[in-house]
Amino acid sequence: MRMASVSRDRAEDVRQELARRNAIETDFRIIDNGASVLIPVRDVISDEELLSMSLEIVEGSPGPRRLDRTPYDEIHRRARVPEGLKGRLPRKWELLGEVLVIRLPWELMPFKADLTETYADVLHARTVCLETGGISGLHRTPQVEVVFGEGTETVHKENGILYKLDVAKVMFSSGNMDEKRRMSSLDCRGETVVDMFAGIGYFSLPLAMHAKAKRVVACEINPVAFGYLVENIGLNDVVDVVQPFLGDNRDLPGKHWADRVLMGYVGITEQFLPKAFELVKSGGVIHYHEVCPIDEFPERPLRRIAEAAGEMKIKVLRQGEVKSYAPAISHYVIDFRVDF
Repeated sequence: MRMASVSRDRAEDVRQELARRNAIETDFRIIDNGASVLIPVRDVISDEELLSMSLEIVEGSPGPRRLDRTPYDEIHRRARVPEGLKGRLPRKWELLGEVLVIRLPWELMPFKADLTETYADVLHARTVCLETGGISGLHRTPQVEVVFGEGTETVHKENGILYKLDVAKVMFSSGNMDEKRRMSSLDCRGETVVDMFAGIGYFSLPLAMHAKAKRVVACEINPVAFGYLVENIGLNDVVDVVQPFLGDNRDLPGKHWADRVLMGYVGITEQFLPKAFELVKSGGVIHYHEVCPIDEFPERPLRRIAEAAGEMKIKVLRQGEVKSYAPAISHYVIDFRVDF
């Protein structure tokens, strides 16, 4: 059987990512060999994708896992709700460190106290927050309600990187995992990178730690997120690489000094394109993110890029979907080189 081999220190991060992709052969055991962990994988994920995650592909005989339950199976078994409502139990959640974030359908809200305690126990969470809305405002503040436990500050580990955050005050999107891994896989040696919307370091830290950028200027306008960005720079020992900048990225001084500019924000990103073109060197690369109706991609974002470019020449290097955003709307990214 095809299995993905991963070092033990990365095993849980990789297991969660493969589970998110529904790529684990759940009828078979995961084997812990001490230094490494072997995870049986399904055909829905290719060898190329596994290799892009820095995993080794091996053949093995893991044996059946007939007696094991998935976390959802255990939650379904324990949940004290009417049998007819068990099909409405959330199958997806975000476990950030020791803080769990879930969304309950309205039919289950009368049972939220018992349900959140069950989820916490099965998933080993200290605190459970319910999503009560989306991400709002310029500071991208999440709307959540603490319904079990206490303390929403936590340290979350993803792709070998530590992110300290307060789940009730700053956003963390696990849905961008593939894009964060892609940024990690870039070769940025010798480069100066500007992360125009750094948050707590979602992309700045992978660029510094894995892509080996020489310098990352991480801009963040939200003082709360900026405080965690500074802490995370220290936690991950990249103080000599990542330079935090508190304020509007349009206030960054100087022109044409960045080898690479990352625009990993969605909503009004096009308004910041003129600044990105002002910062990037000739021959440099801009990674532009936009939420767009699927029937307007790539025409709309390419039109906006061209309008902001003026006399500068652009060459599209890559374009693709980051994740679904809403019905018939997706979050996209376009990488392009700038020459002038």
